[in-house]
Amino acid sequence: MRHLKIIKGDATPEEIAAVVIALSTRAAPASPASKAPQTSKSWSNHSHRMRKVLPVGQGAWRSSALPR
Repeated sequence: MRHLKIIKGDATPEEIAAVVIALSTRAAPASPASKAPQTSKSWSNHSHRMRKVLPVGQGAWRSSALPR
């Protein structure tokens, strides 16, 4: 926003400053600090603590050692 021209009305310098600040704030990109921090990390996922389903059937003991 480069130029701002008031066409009608009787605005005080304080009112004009308030409008300029409001429009500048609205047009500015959001800073990274204002974003909410991400709390859903994989290390805090409680489902990782649950035991995996054990394989059943012939050769199950072999497949139980394989990574999933």
